[in-house]
Amino acid sequence: MIGSMDFDHALFRADLDALPWASYGHAYGSAEDVPGCLRALAGDDDAAAEEAQSELYGSILHQGSVYEASAKAVPFLARIAAADIRTADVLLLIGGIAEGGEDPSTEAVDGPPAEAGHESPAEAGDGPPAEEGGGPPAEAGDEVPARGSGESGESDEVACRRAAVAQLPLLLGALDHQDRAVRQAAVWAAGWTGAAGADTAAPALRDRAAVETDPLVRAELLSSLAQLDPEGAARAVTEAIGPDGSPPELRIAALLASADIGLPWTPAHHEAALALLPLDRLVADRFDQVRNEPLHHLTVTLLLRDAGPDREAVYALLDGALRHPDPDARTEAVWAALTACELSRGAPARLVGALTAAAEADGGGAGASSGSGGDGVATATATATAGSGPASGRAASGDVSGALSALGRLGPYGEPAADLLASRAAGAGETADRALEALVAVDPVRAAPLLARDLENRPRAFATACGGPAGVLPTLPYDPELLAAARRRLALAEPGPVTTVPRLAALLLSWGPDAGPAVPELLAALPAYARLLPKVLAAVCAPEQRAEVAQALGSLVRTAPADDRFEAARALHRLTGEHGPLLSLLAERLAAGAGGGDGALRESATAAAALGPAAEPLVPALRAALNTPGADRNNPQMDADIAIAVALHRVTGDAAEAVPVLAGVLGDGHGLWRRWTFVRAAEAAAGLGPAGRPLVPVLTALLTDPEQVPSAVLALRAVAPDALDTDRSAGLLLDAAEAGAAPAEAVDGLVALGVDTLSDEHRARLTALGERDLRVVRFGLSGTIEAADERLRARIRTAVADRIRTAVADRDRTAEVSPG
Repeated sequence: MIGSMDFDHALFRADLDALPWASYGHAYGSAEDVPGCLRALAGDDDAAAEEAQSELYGSILHQGSVYEASAKAVPFLARIAAADIRTADVLLLIGGIAEGGEDPSTEAVDGPPAEAGHESPAEAGDGPPAEEGGGPPAEAGDEVPARGSGESGESDEVACRRAAVAQLPLLLGALDHQDRAVRQAAVWAAGWTGAAGADTAAPALRDRAAVETDPLVRAELLSSLAQLDPEGAARAVTEAIGPDGSPPELRIAALLASADIGLPWTPAHHEAALALLPLDRLVADRFDQVRNEPLHHLTVTLLLRDAGPDREAVYALLDGALRHPDPDARTEAVWAALTACELSRGAPARLVGALTAAAEADGGGAGASSGSGGDGVATATATATAGSGPASGRAASGDVSGALSALGRLGPYGEPAADLLASRAAGAGETADRALEALVAVDPVRAAPLLARDLENRPRAFATACGGPAGVLPTLPYDPELLAAARRRLALAEPGPVTTVPRLAALLLSWGPDAGPAVPELLAALPAYARLLPKVLAAVCAPEQRAEVAQALGSLVRTAPADDRFEAARALHRLTGEHGPLLSLLAERLAAGAGGGDGALRESATAAAALGPAAEPLVPALRAALNTPGADRNNPQMDADIAIAVALHRVTGDAAEAVPVLAGVLGDGHGLWRRWTFVRAAEAAAGLGPAGRPLVPVLTALLTDPEQVPSAVLALRAVAPDALDTDRSAGLLLDAAEAGAAPAEAVDGLVALGVDTLSDEHRARLTALGERDLRVVRFGLSGTIEAADERLRARIRTAVADRIRTAVADRDRTAEVSPG
């Protein structure tokens, strides 16, 4: 039993010191610091113990990941908990390690060791058996994993799950502890022992559920039982949804468990969820960080079932929550609705009315209530609404729930809200700015003149109009009033590290020659923004302005610092075709960056490639800038070598030097984060055409990685089309797209192969990608996923439709020439 024996600190320290912690690993390398943390956690200094706990969460349980040292630490954590020292906190750490673990293979799942507690300190990482004194009873913490990650080849994750399962006697022995927090922590930890611990844990948790009275512990028991024994828990879960008189903490746990274990979502579930709103407060004292935003979790779980009834259930639930009178409930609903729009193609059109109602309910002004939905929800909503700020800021702006800003995420589907947004945008203050920001995405033509009238006082709308904070959103289309406002703003801009001129530059660049009237202002600002504005001037100037712009750029090339001269020389070449100044600067930059991996070297090689044969004088410098063959290169160095290989091929017309460089990159799979480096190398290989045929083996090897399949297929098609198995490649591309791995690139690959060459099965799968509700694009910056998926959907539909039109035309032609 917990606390039934004294804790022998000397023995604990000796047993810690008996293990080779420096040879174990955790998130930051050697685990030599773990014994000190465990000693502090078991000590009397509360401040030191708190710091040690934080350190352990950062090292042996780093963002949910576990390591060899994690499993080795579990028996010592169990001994601390068994001595009733910071018991709840330590049980939670054990549970977190269990959560990060994995079950052993099915044949190895035997439950807790039958003779736990009898390993030697050297073998078990623990103290002597209880009968020798100094340690707790066998059931209270001296078991260890039967096999460690270094002993039989099993993973660290399996070793950690085994270590936690071995402590089930301790966890289950705490179910009747007098401290509610300890019982709750023990239940939560036991729930993460998985299939390996289910046979032992589930009966004990059911027994405790029959007598437990505390609502939070009852909720934790129901959730853990649903994880360990979904089928056996289904009846209890359904009954716990219960009438209004049941504890709300238990009812929300039942709703979450219902979704998790796949039970149908019924009107009873819907009514219970709406009656319990707002939901976050009901789980605020739970230990479950996966379901700590219940409405959001329900939305994601039900939508990922990808079934019509579940989608309709989500839409109805969010519609009701968005129309709820409590601003906290609406705040939770906005966050969930934004996620629904990222997951479901049908969500924007279905939820625009309810989001508009939420924005109207929020009102306009500082008097609106900010609610008390919790910082986590507010922060998440703010992030999801493209930087809308904390809840207090939204309240002061009349956007209490975030619905006003969220309407902008709907893009054209937000058109029904355009009148509301335009009305708010015509006002003053932050409310108007947020409304105009949304209108820019919903109805850009309508937004442009409104922005032009008060550009200086609409920072949020201005940023979105210019491509957003990350420059990845569409810019506003050309508008003469907005151009006039941009020219005035550009003329007043002060030099310095501010965003005004870069944003104006992005907007004007996107307009091209339409922005030509801004050339005088751009020329005036050129000395202060010598790296930024040359390419803008080259892109927007009219034919009659070229001489003046070329003169200004030429002057900059002669007098500015080296980095500034480079951008001016590139722009001068684009504008006039003059490449002499650029060649000279490229030679300097290539020599300075030789053998390195900074962005300047890659940029210089790319610029040389763009010159083609005119860059022939740079060939020796390009060769000298390559990294040593066989050297241990990092990703930036590889990226630079890829760019140099491309340049050598385009300048000389000979692929002989490029092939070994690319082969060396594509054959090096040992480094981390190589995805985009390999993509760039495969694209470079494709550019070699048939001369890249020697690269077939390394390109073929990439086909095992779904994220690399699209670029590898396109490269193989370019370098050795006869070696490409079209049917297999199409299947791999579809697998990648369906898994959300580079879906746009995968569809490009399918179109390149030819939709008419696909089998009936593959065409059906491609068609389904365009017609299904669940989005194919699943990852990206906030605010970009929906638009990227809509573009992909349109591309798929166009490709399929073109194939149908071609087939019909071929049939008709055949019918015309057929006899009779």
